Amino acid sequence: MRAPQHFKNSGFSLLELAIVLTIVGALMAGLLPTLSGQIEQQRRNETSKQLNEIRDALYGYAIINGYLPCPTTTTDPANANYGNADATCTSNPATEGYLPWKTLGVSETDAWGVKRESTGASWLGYWRYRVDRNFATAFTLSTGFGTCPSATTDCLVIKDNNNNSITTTTERPVAIVYSTGPNLAADGQNASFESTSGIYQSDIPGPSFDDIMIWLSRPQLFNRMVAAGKLP
Repeated sequence: MRAPQHFKNSGFSLLELAIVLTIVGALMAGLLPTLSGQIEQQRRNETSKQLNEIRDALYGYAIINGYLPCPTTTTDPANANYGNADATCTSNPATEGYLPWKTLGVSETDAWGVKRESTGASWLGYWRYRVDRNFATAFTLSTGFGTCPSATTDCLVIKDNNNNSITTTTERPVAIVYSTGPNLAADGQNASFESTSGIYQSDIPGPSFDDIMIWLSRPQLFNRMVAAGKLP
């Protein structure tokens, strides 16, 4: 009688399987930071692209209307004016407001944004916007900034992470737009609001600052208006 044949098990043992899973887990753990960083950079690139589109839309609005739009302050998503520019900018604003995305025909939020569904919802990722009120009404080549501080002009100033001024006191920004970045919160100088002397911050991202900002200068704005035949 033939002795029974013994076949070697060709599968993995529990020990071998545990070793394989440990190696795979270690590789995945090493890849996750790289993947996360790539996603974050893609969102930054997309937000920067959106901001450039917003800048062009603001120029286009000024060319069509002869002035820049006021922020939107309507909080109810069901309201017909939600996302539209306010008819007038208040004489002494209590808040900077948000970009009127419907009026400009641009994206509602940045790449990290969460669209609001109710009046009480947070404004996560919505574009922060402020305009010097001298340029929110019909302006000419002689329109200036007014005396600062003042209850009727915004005196916008942009500083870097070291608190050095990027813009001058004689040629201040006429409007600023910024994304609150990955942490969805205004950082540095942007975290506070000054109604008559608006100080804002723009610089490379770091551990305590990740906002992304653009601004319009008066020479840039006038150049676009002259080139379009809207000024003088």
